[in-house]
Formats: sequence, structure tokens, C-alpha cells
Amino acid sequence: MKLRRKILFAIILLVFIPVILMGTVTYINFSNAMEKKSSNFYWISLLETDRKLKFALSEIASISNSAITQPAIQQTLKQPEFVITYDRKQEINNLLINHPMITSFSLYSKDQLLYQYNAPMSYEDMKKQIWYGSMESAEGRPVWSGPGENGSAQAGNPVLIQARVIKDYYSLEDIGYLVVYVKPDLLDQIFWEAATLKKGDILLVNKQGNIVFNKSGEHIGQRTDFPFLESHYSKEQDYYIDYYEDEKSLITFLPSHNLDWYLVAITPMNLISSESDTIRNIAIILVMVSLLSAVLFDRYFVTRLVRSINSAVNGMKRVKQGIFMPITTPHRADDESDLLIDGFNQMSTQINELIEQVQTEQGRKKEAELQALMAQINPHFIYNSLESINSMAVLQGNKDISKMVISLGKLLRISISQNQELIPLHMEFEHVRHYLDIQKFRFEDKFSYAIEIPENLRTYMTQKLIVQPIVENALYHAIEQMENPGTIVLEASEVGPDLIIMVKDNGPGFDLLTLQSLWDKETGNQKKYNDSGVGLKNVHERLNIRFGSPYGILVCSSPGFGSTIRIRIPKILP
Repeated sequence: MKLRRKILFAIILLVFIPVILMGTVTYINFSNAMEKKSSNFYWISLLETDRKLKFALSEIASISNSAITQPAIQQTLKQPEFVITYDRKQEINNLLINHPMITSFSLYSKDQLLYQYNAPMSYEDMKKQIWYGSMESAEGRPVWSGPGENGSAQAGNPVLIQARVIKDYYSLEDIGYLVVYVKPDLLDQIFWEAATLKKGDILLVNKQGNIVFNKSGEHIGQRTDFPFLESHYSKEQDYYIDYYEDEKSLITFLPSHNLDWYLVAITPMNLISSESDTIRNIAIILVMVSLLSAVLFDRYFVTRLVRSINSAVNGMKRVKQGIFMPITTPHRADDESDLLIDGFNQMSTQINELIEQVQTEQGRKKEAELQALMAQINPHFIYNSLESINSMAVLQGNKDISKMVISLGKLLRISISQNQELIPLHMEFEHVRHYLDIQKFRFEDKFSYAIEIPENLRTYMTQKLIVQPIVENALYHAIEQMENPGTIVLEASEVGPDLIIMVKDNGPGFDLLTLQSLWDKETGNQKKYNDSGVGLKNVHERLNIRFGSPYGILVCSSPGFGSTIRIRIPKILP
């Protein structure tokens, strides 16, 4: 892919896509926030509407509550002949027709219509009403039926009905029924005061899906299919978005105080989304501005930059062919692109010198590799010579020489044959064992040794040749100076994430000044260490460089009490 295309692609990734994503995410979040805010607003409006509805219905219910306990109604329902005088009718009228919203009522005994005021519904017709069963099961509590569910709206005379069973004041036996007819203006007044947006609507819906009443008054009695009316609906949210009357709308619902009713607010989504149009327009403007900026950036910067880079690339191709020509630019801009050309020109003038240096270094490298190959011959020569000596010792019957040669061979194989710096802990201890076996031939019975390594620590890795110099120190500075036989003990243990290697001897020990003197002189003054090239200080510095400051050696000694050298290394799995 060409560089210019890559830069344009980068601009798309770094500018266009982030701006589009930012605008989209902002628009979506703002729209969701508006939906949530609108839902909360309508939920509060529905809650206030339900409170007013409850107050209005309770006012009517209190009138009927008071009326059915009065002697005028109680005695009328309990007399055998059911004869109602004019005065009794006036008394009953005064009990019920004292509210401006109550238009009429009917009073029934257990088997017939006793008295009605502007409501000539027979007892048989009353039993056929949709609210009759609910009235019977309500046990005297008032049952409400709105215009959209009692059929009055479809008949052209919408009315709100309250029906209830009348019980004997003393025995609580059912003695009759009271049906009160209320003007729909009661609901209209309550719903008209409810806050809605333009073209919004508030519905009163029963559990069967019939619109009992609504603010606009256009759909009373119609059948709806709201999901929250289903028994299995999960009411985690009190709003959702769906189509109502073929228009996408925000639907907010609230269960009414009347358990058979729901209050529902319908708001067209285009009214809510209109408030998000500003965010959408700003996002579109940002995208257009970004597009214009990218075009200008490509015209006045990318083109010239790519031209400079192409000049440098062409110059590199000429260099590849062995042609060293400086790059000339017709127009200088005094920026990094000119520095690139100047740097290339300087590079082309120095490239011959670099080639000569590389050739010289290659010759030195080949010479070093040849010397390394020659150096590999020496260990094999030593191993072969030791094998020959061992064979001669076996033929001569000298087992001590044979054992010493075998130990020396194994010691050398570990010391110079292992290319890696880290070896298993058991191999390091095996190296020390061979070293001590060789020293036994020199010191004879002057010392004994013990090596203890737990089985679970054998495979952990350690720096090569860190224990043998410590043991060598113990032999030459402790055991060799003793008149009685000495002892050297090697132990390995684990402390948390670290390994601890202890080298103990029962020699004469030394004080701090002696240790400091030996530490300062250990770099090469003592002849005994010239061959090995390592010592206490060397081991400590090697461990400290590889593993860090917490790791190294710790010397514990006191005159007359022997010495203990503790080596601390981290646990390293193979």
C-alpha cells in the first residue's frame, strides 16, 4: 500500500471513525437520556393523575357508603312488601343526588328493581352487565366500571358506573344492590389536567385491554394489546418503545389504585427525538468539517511529505545499485522532511567508509570464530588424556589414581563443558563433591564432609560455580590451619521464594578485620586463587549482578567458633 494511502487510511481511523462514533454514541446516549427523562416525567404525571382519580372516586364512594347505612335505604330493602312512599323516595334522593357528578342511580332488592332515579334498568338487565360478577365478589365494596368497559360509550351515552352490594347494617347479610351513574366529566376533568406533550395522550385501560377512558376521547372502548397486561410480563421497567396506532411511541404505564385499571401515557417518539436533532446536526457538521480538514491536510502537507519521502526512496534505490548521488529538492520548506533529505545526503557520502569498516569487522569476526573453534579442541584433548591416564592407572592396579582422575574429569566437564550459565542445583553440588573427593587425596584424613540437599530442591536452577569457591575458602583458610580433623557441611533449604545454601566449617574462624582484609585482597594477590579466578567477592558480585541486590553471600564467623557462609539465590524452575 502506498504511503499516501496509508496516511489517508490513518486519518480515517483517527479522525473520521472517532468523530462518527463520538457523534453516534452522544446521540444515542442523549436520546436514551431523553427517553428516560420523558418516562420519569410521564410516570410522575400518571402518579398525580391516579392520585386525583382516587380522590374523586373516593368522594363518590363516601356518598354511597353513607347512603347505604341510612334507615331510609336499609328499611326499604328489609320491608316485606317493598312499598316506597313519596317521602321515602325524596329521602333516598337527598342521600344520593347531592353531588354534581351523580346523574342517576338504581336501587335493587335481591330479586327486583325497587327504585330508580333516571336509570330505568331492569333487574334482569342489571344481572347481564359485565360488572355484575365483580360486584357480587366484592362483598359490599364499590366496583367501578368506566365508559369504555360498560358499553355506555359505544351506545353514545358514556357514563361511569359504581355498583355495590348492600348489606344489613346489623347482620351483614346481603339485602340488595345499589348502582350509581356518574358523569364522565369527572374523568375528563382529571385527565385534562394531566401534563402531556403535544399529540400525547393518557389512557385508562383495564386488564382485559379495553380503553376505559382517555384524554383525547377518541378511542374509548377500543381494544388494545399492551404487553404489560399479560400475567407473565416482567415489570423491571415502567416504560418501553412500541408502535401505537401505527406510530412509534414511548409507552409509560402505572398500575392504578383500582387493581383492575392501568394508567398509560402515549408519547410519539418524533416529539422526543426532535430534541435530539441538535446533537445529530452537530455530529454531521463535525464529520463534514473533519472531511474538509482531511482534504486540506492531504493537499498542503501529505502530498509534499510523500514527495520528499519518494525522493529519499529513489535515492536509496540508487545507493543499492552502487550509485551515490545527492538528492536535490526544488523547494525547501525548512522542516523535518528537508532534514531527512540532508541526512540522506550525508549518509551517502559516508557509506563507503562504513562498507570498509564492515569488511574489517567481518574479517575480525572470522578470526575470532576460528580461534573459538581451536579453543574447543583443548577440552576434548584434556578429556582424552584423562581417559588414557585412568586406563593406565587401572592396568597398574592403582585405584586411588583412577578415582582421582575420574573425579577430575567430571569436575572439568561441569566447569568447562557447560555452555549455559544456569545449571540444576544437584549438578552444582555434584561439582563440589568431585572437588572435595580430589582434595581428600591431598589432605587424606584431615577433613570430612557432608552434603545434604532435599529431593524437592534438586531441580531448581542456580548460577554455575558459586559453591566450590566457598568450599575452597573453607579448605585453605580453615581446615588446612587445623591440627585436628575438620568438617565441612553443605546444606540446601528453601525460605519463601528463595533458596538458601549453607557452607559450614568447624575451623578457627576469624574476626571482622580479617574478613575485610581478605575481601579487599581477593582480586588477585593470593596465589591460591590465581588458577580458579574466583573467590568470595567474585561469587557475591556475580550473584548480585544477575539476581539483584537482595541476593549474594552472607559471612558469619567468630574466632574459635568456625564459619558459616550463607548463599541466597531465587527459586528458578528449569
